[in-house]
Amino acid sequence: MTILQEHVRSVTTKGQVTIPAYVREFLGLRPGEKVIFRIVEDRVELVPAQMTLDEAFGSVQPLQQPEDFRSIRQVAREERVDKILAEMRGG
Repeated sequence: MTILQEHVRSVTTKGQVTIPAYVREFLGLRPGEKVIFRIVEDRVELVPAQMTLDEAFGSVQPLQQPEDFRSIRQVAREERVDKILAEMRGG
């Protein structure tokens, strides 16, 4: 394992440590994002946490405006009626 850089930081009385800017940039971390402290054998790894589906919800703008569910429901009902009538007529 090659060490590229080392950064020494103090731990506060609350157990907090500031992640150096270089490390945040390296990991692609932005304010509010979560990290994982992973204990592997005799060391601790710091990795970005993957977003859960709940966290991802609403994070991307839809390509189109929301659908008009009333009109979609109406079309579905009409198609269902047409299908039932066709079955009753033997077709």
